Amino acid sequence: MGFLGAGMATAAATEEDTTRLCDLPEACVAYVLALTSPWDACRCAAVSPCFRDAAESDVVWARFLPPDYRAILQLHQAPARRLPLSRSGSTAGAASPSGSSKKEAFLGLTDAAVLVDGGGMAVWLARGSGAKCVALSARRLSLPWEDGEFSWRWTPHPLSRFADVAQLEDCTCLDIYGRLPTAALTPATAYAAYLVFVTTDAHRGLSFPDQETTISVGGSAPSRHTVCLRPDAAEARRFRGGKGTDGVDVRGPALRGDGWWEIEMGRLRTGNEAVAGEEVAVSFEMLGWYHKRGLVVEGVEFRPL
Repeated sequence: MGFLGAGMATAAATEEDTTRLCDLPEACVAYVLALTSPWDACRCAAVSPCFRDAAESDVVWARFLPPDYRAILQLHQAPARRLPLSRSGSTAGAASPSGSSKKEAFLGLTDAAVLVDGGGMAVWLARGSGAKCVALSARRLSLPWEDGEFSWRWTPHPLSRFADVAQLEDCTCLDIYGRLPTAALTPATAYAAYLVFVTTDAHRGLSFPDQETTISVGGSAPSRHTVCLRPDAAEARRFRGGKGTDGVDVRGPALRGDGWWEIEMGRLRTGNEAVAGEEVAVSFEMLGWYHKRGLVVEGVEFRPL
């Protein structure tokens, strides 16, 4: 019994000397959670009360907010009328004011895009990673006007976050260009650029697979991709002399939850630090000279992968 009692006493002493996670100061737990991601922090909050308290702290959520989040909130004019991808199924209100908790500010910037740059650009945060997402409105893009002033028509659209969109009336030469400083994006992050659009019932000339997108960063050589806004097998066969698109890698569009279509223009990765004057350039071009109409462009989005 003496030996058994001594063993039990030793085990009890060892258990008392063991440091559990919840024995750590809340600041230590918060520091560790700040090195993860918003998604991981929310999951850890369900582990125990001590994790929940740490996961709610400003120390954690300040790490997930971009350095200029206060400036974004100050430039806030009005919440976007639709969510960026409408994945949550609701249209949230305005972003939280800068005086609220860091978590509330973060969630406010993920629930609704903030219109900045005079309403010509929308900014929001990716909920899972906290990386910045940016949408350039059609007003911030370079559109072709070679066919005259009536090639495009500016018009409001009920699904758009912006005041107006560009609707193609008629043209033969179609190319669209956009530029964004890489400093507007989150450093060391992989991104994809998307052309956001819809087409009218009277669209014409948008189904031929002679469409091309490019993307480049700084002075690098552009990456090129063959795309098609309105894929049509019969049109493709006619365009290629009956050969169709077999063996040809053509990117098609995807329908989003907010009613818009999008097509990936290319991918990039931002550097570890912002480079002054560096820009990412994207373009969409239809190589054939024939009549085109019925394309409605909302803008170009840059979202983390």
